[in-house]
This record gives sequence, structure tokens and C-alpha cells, in this order.
Amino acid sequence: MSSSLPPNRLNEIEQELNKRWPESKIEPTLDRIIALTDALGSPQLSYPSIHIAGTNGKTTTARMIDQLLTELGYRVGRYTSPHLESFTERISIKGQPISDQQMITTYDDIALYLDLIDSRQPFPISYFEALTAMAFVAFAEYPVDVGVIEAGMGGQWDATNVLSSLVSVMTPIGFDHMEYLGNTLTEIAQTKAGIFKPESNVVLAAQSSEVAKVLMANVLKVSAIPFREGVEFSVKKRSLAVGGQLISLAGIYADVEDIYLPLYGDHQSNNAGLALASVEAFAGVKLDEELVRQAFSKIKSPGRCEIIYQDPTVIIDAAHNPHGAAAIAKTISTEFDFQMVVAVVAVLSDKDVDGILQQLSTAVDYIITTQSNSPRALDSAELAKIASKYFKPEQIEVISDLGGAITYAIEKVNLSNQVSDGPGAVLITGSVVTAGMARGFISRLKGVSK
Repeated sequence: MSSSLPPNRLNEIEQELNKRWPESKIEPTLDRIIALTDALGSPQLSYPSIHIAGTNGKTTTARMIDQLLTELGYRVGRYTSPHLESFTERISIKGQPISDQQMITTYDDIALYLDLIDSRQPFPISYFEALTAMAFVAFAEYPVDVGVIEAGMGGQWDATNVLSSLVSVMTPIGFDHMEYLGNTLTEIAQTKAGIFKPESNVVLAAQSSEVAKVLMANVLKVSAIPFREGVEFSVKKRSLAVGGQLISLAGIYADVEDIYLPLYGDHQSNNAGLALASVEAFAGVKLDEELVRQAFSKIKSPGRCEIIYQDPTVIIDAAHNPHGAAAIAKTISTEFDFQMVVAVVAVLSDKDVDGILQQLSTAVDYIITTQSNSPRALDSAELAKIASKYFKPEQIEVISDLGGAITYAIEKVNLSNQVSDGPGAVLITGSVVTAGMARGFISRLKGVSK
């Protein structure tokens, strides 16, 4: 079959999906995805699932849950969003992005159903709904033992919420997507709590008191069993280690000491505690301690405080809201010893730009405002105007081309390193699109340097 497919078929599929209603715009209803999955035979119900919502940390937590389940011997399907470089990253089977051939076959299998539902609904199937259905079908077709599914936006009417999940996971909730989720944390929490299923297990990251009240009310409403960070599970201790950190976790059923986690930031230790509790809730038993250590030692989280280049150090982080920006700023300040940090920042115009820049200003010495290739990208000059609230004029540079901005930042840090007693670093951040483009640019840069 593969020999008869045109070599650019995957690109054609991506273009066809991109013509659909974008995932950044929501028409809140489950009607379309229910109609589509019903037509497909409800593939998402053919395997048990763990469903993850929240504001930040969802993708990393999903990767950790995936790795723990894999070590337990499960064949895992993982669906996350958005992607960094290729849309095939969103659908993972056995820890690897779905193959091009499998992606093509899956799309071709559902294409007629997409057209059918388009013709019957007031609005056509969206980009995110189509990819969600593709993930559900792929996990049934190339069968997995368990699906680890990340909600895209919100929860109650998110396209992933046609699952009948055994475990629902809620990462920390903060402000994001307020135009759809609400302007208060309680409103946002209420929408996200829509993923809780009757008599299931609900694993909750530590939350503000107002959010915790909303989440627990919804847990009780569906007679679910709650497992709360700080009550049923917790991070006992953490210390810095070369390339990451050493943590000890108090799980639901047992403690696990001396876990090496090759990720930076105390928020990542919290994600690890959340992931362990989620898998314990799913399995219903104590996990072997050495298995847990093995799983966490293998964790990677691309685009999340990812050191992608050395000499000078270049860190990429996909922080796209104040909560995420605060996390990377804290990590840079407390877990590294840089004499100077130059930030390359490109954000999307519909985000809380002020909040992001205010958080970054606590850890950054210079900022280069730039922009990604997203149609939603904020103009680099406009970004610089907002940055002037938090940085002095001599701390701001405007370079609209992202590659040019990265090159300038690397040169600036290299020059500083020649005269400074301590090392400097480049931080590239502001959105997932920025992180993805930066990864591609740095990869090409590495190729040229070789």
C-alpha cells in the first residue's frame, strides 16, 4: 500500500487539516465529536484511559504517566497538544510519534466520516476534533492497552471529553484561554472539572484554596474517589543534581526514595508526584520502587526547560502564560548560576503578554523581542513596547526574524562569556510555536557547526 502513496501525502493531510476550524477558536459543544466518534464506532471506549486537564504541566505529566505505564509492561497510546515541530508528535504509540504511514492510513480511514459529519452539523469538524478522532482510531487500530489523553482546552466541552476514563488528572490551574474558560479561577476550574467521571479516580495537583473547593465539589458530585497532593501523596524532598534533580515521593500506597529526574524545576518534581499517584490510582497497587526509578530516569520533556545547545547554554521553554513564565523564571534563578541571561521572546497576541513579561523580568537581564510564523503572533515592535514596562530601553532589542534574534542572542552571550567570571545563557520562550521553531533552527545550526 505504501508504494502507491504519493511521497507528499502527509503534507497534503496536514494542509487539509489546517483548512479546518483552528484549535485556537472554540465553539463550545461536544455535539460534533460525539457524532463523529459514534459514526466511527466509539473507538475511544475500546481501551481504558487516563484523562489529563489543567493549565500547565499536562504534556510533561502525560509523558511521565506514559513512561511509568510502559515500565509496567503496558502498550501505551499518548495524545498531547499542541506539537512542537510535527503534528505527528501529538499521537504517540509505544513512546514514539505515530509513523507517517500510520498517520496517512488513519486519516484516510476517517476522511469520509469527517465529510459526513461536516454536512450534518452547523459548524464543520475542527482541526483539534479531527486529530482527536484520529488518535482514538489509531489507538484502537494499532491496539494499545491504555490511552493517556491530554485535554486541549478546558475540559467539559473539550473534544477529548468523550472518554470514559478510569482516572482523571488535574494539573495546577491558572489563568489562560479566559475568552472561553472564564475570567476567574473558579470559573476556569468549573469548566476543567467537567472531565471527572462518575465513580472514577480523580488525582489532583496542589491548587489554590478557591480552586480546590470547586474541584472537590465536582468530585463529590460524581461520587469519584479523590487523591490530593499534600494529603494522599506528595513530594517529600528534592535536591539539585547534575542534569536535573533527586527527589523522594510519597505515593498513594508507598514512598519511593532517591529518584533521579533529568528535568529542572520544582514544578517538575510536583509533576512527577502527580504522575506516580495517577498510575498508582490506575493500577490500584503499590509500584515496584526500582521500576519507578527506572521510569523517571528516562523522562524527556522537549521544549520544557530544555537545554538544546552548549557553549553558550541555550534553553528552550514553551511557557505561554504567566504561570509557565513564573516557573521557568524561578528555575533559571534558583537552579542555575548564570551571570547573564538573554531572553528571546515571541508570544501570541491573544495571551497575557504583560503577565508573561513581568514574570520573565525577574530572571532576565536582556530581552530580544521577535515573532514566530504563527498568524496569531504579536508584532515584535508591539511586544517591545509592552516590554518597556518591565525592562529599561538599553535592555531591549527588536529583531523580527526569530532566527536572527537567536543568532544575535548567542553572539551577545558569547561576547559576555569572554569577559565575565561566570557563564551566560540564552532563554528562548513565549509560546509552543516559538519553542518548536527554535528547536528546528538550533538543529540546523548544530548541523552547520559540524
